[in-house]
Amino acid sequence: MSDDLKLVYTGSRVESLFLVEILEENGIEVMRKDTLSASVQAGWADGSPEDAVRIFVLTAEYEKAKKVLNEYFESRDSK
Repeated sequence: MSDDLKLVYTGSRVESLFLVEILEENGIEVMRKDTLSASVQAGWADGSPEDAVRIFVLTAEYEKAKKVLNEYFESRDSK
């Protein structure tokens, strides 16, 4: 993995799709890596549905991305 990218999320495929959309709406470019899907296509299963996807952002956008995600998680958990 490049030093220019930082991990901001590890979790489910469904939630990751939503989070990618939120980040992109806030002008943050993302790289989404689905390890479970990639391993199944290769012929074996690696990982679990709960931690199948990782979302990376550019290091320069890391703080902004963490703020956006934290706001989302706080609003989601308070309902």
